[in-house]
Amino acid sequence: MIDTTAGSIADTTAAEVDATVAAAAGAAPAWAALGAAGRARALTDLADRLDARAAELIAMARNETRLTEARLTGELRRTTFQLRLFAETVRDGGYLDVRIDTADAEWPMGAPRPDLRRMNIPLGPVVNFAASNFPFAFSVAGGDTAAALAAGCPVIVKANPGHPLLSRAVGAIVAEALTENQAPSGTFGLVFGVGAGVRVLTHPAITAAAFTGSTRGGRALFDIAAARPVPIPFYGELGSVNPVFVTSAAARSRAAEIAAGLLGTLSASAGQLCTKPGIIAVPDGSPLLAELARSAPEPTGDMLNAAIEAGFVGAVEQLRAHPRVRILSGGAAGRTLLLTTTAQDVLADPETLTHEMFGPAALVVTYRETAELLELARAVSGQLTVSVFGDPTDGTAHALLTEAAGAAGRVLWNSWPTGLSVTYAQQHGGPYPATTAPASTSVGTASIARFLRPVVFQSVPPELLPPELRDDNPLGVPRSVNGARAQ
Repeated sequence: MIDTTAGSIADTTAAEVDATVAAAAGAAPAWAALGAAGRARALTDLADRLDARAAELIAMARNETRLTEARLTGELRRTTFQLRLFAETVRDGGYLDVRIDTADAEWPMGAPRPDLRRMNIPLGPVVNFAASNFPFAFSVAGGDTAAALAAGCPVIVKANPGHPLLSRAVGAIVAEALTENQAPSGTFGLVFGVGAGVRVLTHPAITAAAFTGSTRGGRALFDIAAARPVPIPFYGELGSVNPVFVTSAAARSRAAEIAAGLLGTLSASAGQLCTKPGIIAVPDGSPLLAELARSAPEPTGDMLNAAIEAGFVGAVEQLRAHPRVRILSGGAAGRTLLLTTTAQDVLADPETLTHEMFGPAALVVTYRETAELLELARAVSGQLTVSVFGDPTDGTAHALLTEAAGAAGRVLWNSWPTGLSVTYAQQHGGPYPATTAPASTSVGTASIARFLRPVVFQSVPPELLPPELRDDNPLGVPRSVNGARAQ
């Protein structure tokens, strides 16, 4: 049974942190050497164990986060799905990106080419700062942990204070699954407290960090990671207002549909999603604007905890205090809120008016002409997502898609950005301040690349090469040989 004893969990001491990191560093070679089959087996078994204890875990999560049973049930399903998906990724071996160039005395560059064999290897121990709004999918056994373990890296999770008992319970299941699948002691660790998280981040044995949370907290940790004597990659997801741009044609023809979709998206999970739209650009005087103005605000449910609720209220009050912002609809507690201003006002004061409201609220921005809309699109860069509602024959929509690709990591057409799917092609990242590493993703199988680095072996005798690089390819990993894809 899972321990559901109420009460706070003491912060991890400095000595305990150092011991945890030392154990992770000691485990790194053996965990990597366990190989694809061993790591895949451990990830699959972990997924099975979480599914088997779902009822207990969901009950704990409800007590600590105020999230509904339906939401938590879906999130836990997503969590175990992505563990199994990473197991498949490891078995496939494509993530190793094996490239072999055999020796060529007549290489056209003018000098002989030596035998070169390149593959990705694990970075080493990493730290994962768990998120508050996804107590399963972005927490102890979530995507960052799954990707790092799949890559062959030991993981230390800094538990989120929003769900400490759940974190401890899931951590015990992770440790149990790894131990029973021949993982060395230290492959997984869990620490509590701000000080403990910083101490792990600054420990010389840590090779990378992942974070999902606020811009302020993430930037502080990013600066610490960069200031280390040996800087390390810091993969932070910090914040996004996920702008939505609606063309005049779409606003005329689908006003009711777009308004309903927006309100439903804002109310889902009480707007506490990193992909929730925070800015919606609509034509001034359009049917869509009128539809939004007369819409009945939807109930949103509870916020995650008192701290997040206070942050949301503060962000809304800051925006409402702006002299050029007014309420369009809503405003009652527990209901969606739409504020409004003009594109000219946003362009004049973007820092204030594009501030994230992490909750069930959004700013409707009215524009007068296409040129103003495109200028607004260029001004709100650094996003996780940009959504465009338009018509394929509309030149404005095409121009917006071009601007969106430069501003965000995921561009959506006539659809809403919430409900992020875990897939092979997914991209969850974008230019700063959405993330600190725009070339990477924190969702989908490509996220494994964050915890790997390439190494090339030059002119090494076959018997000394890793099996993935040998001519006979005993593990059957995908690879390219002399520039051509081969098995």
